Parts: sequence; structure tokens; C-alpha cells
Amino acid sequence: MENAKNNAGELTGRILISALFLMAGIGKLGSGYAATQAYMESMGVPGLLLPVVIALEIGGALLVMAGLWTRMTALALAGFTILSAVLFHGDVSDQMQQIMFLKNVAIAGGFLFLASRGAGNWSIDARRA
Repeated sequence: MENAKNNAGELTGRILISALFLMAGIGKLGSGYAATQAYMESMGVPGLLLPVVIALEIGGALLVMAGLWTRMTALALAGFTILSAVLFHGDVSDQMQQIMFLKNVAIAGGFLFLASRGAGNWSIDARRA
């Protein structure tokens, strides 16, 4: 019973940490695309990178949820999240930006934990091993 609880917890954790990225990526499609591109450019980030961001958010989220190439994907998402914190929430003198910065750092910490531990038994990675 304990093993089933651990497996369920690992799967639920992968889904919960990835849901934010899946929803963010989907939200950037369609009507959110131009606004996101303009915001990126206002922060000095080339808007041409937006398709890469969307692919990483949606693709990375789906891979982590499924537990496929989890360690590598979690590491990529951790790096992306830290980079996003620095680029878009670096003004830590603004309390809201400080909170957003720390939120990103915490999420990156979760991804690093996932990168070090792997996806767990209920994953494609475990079936392939």
C-alpha cells in the first residue's frame, strides 16, 4: 500500500508541477501570442524566441506528465524557469516581482528534485528501463 501511495504521489507531483507550464504554453497560442511577444520584446528578449518558449512549455509539460525523458526535461525546465525569473522578475525591490521571482525559484527547485530522482514507477521512463 505504501508503494502505491508513493507512486501516486510522484505521478500527481509531476502533473501538478507541469500543469502551470502546459496552461501557460497553451495561453500563449492564439490571442495571447502578440501580447506575450510584445512583453518579451519590452524586456529585451527577442520575440522570435516565442515559438521555442511555447514548444518548451507545452512539450516539456507533456513529457514530464508522461514521465518520458523526465530527468533531461526537468533539468531544461528548471533552467528555463530560473532564466525567466532573472529576465522577467529581476526587480526584487518590487514586492510582487520578488514574489514572482521566488515562485520561479521554488518551481525550479521542484524540477531539480525531479531531475535528480527521476519520474518514479508510474512513468514511461520506468517502463523503458
